[in-house]
Amino acid sequence: MRTLRWIVLVVIFAALLVLALQNSQDTSLEIFHLVTLRAPLIFIVLAAFVSGVAIGLLASTIKIVRLKRDLARARREHRGKVQAPGPHGAAPGSGPGIEPPIEPF
Repeated sequence: MRTLRWIVLVVIFAALLVLALQNSQDTSLEIFHLVTLRAPLIFIVLAAFVSGVAIGLLASTIKIVRLKRDLARARREHRGKVQAPGPHGAAPGSGPGIEPPIEPF
């Protein structure tokens, strides 16, 4: 499994390297007609990819924190409930709703 992971990583790296070498021409990017950036195309594509990954990680981090908080609240509520002890002197497995086993002939 570890070898397969390395093979996939090498293939992805090689594909990105070829993409970078083929898109090395300069291009300009205007942001709301306020700022114009001039950079190689691959840097602009890489910046868009990295910003998308960052936004996705931020969104998932917010969701994870919310779920952990809900889980901690549920655990506190569960611990706070006092369970009623069984009747004194009762045999194990003889509580209400449990029928005694049927004796074979």
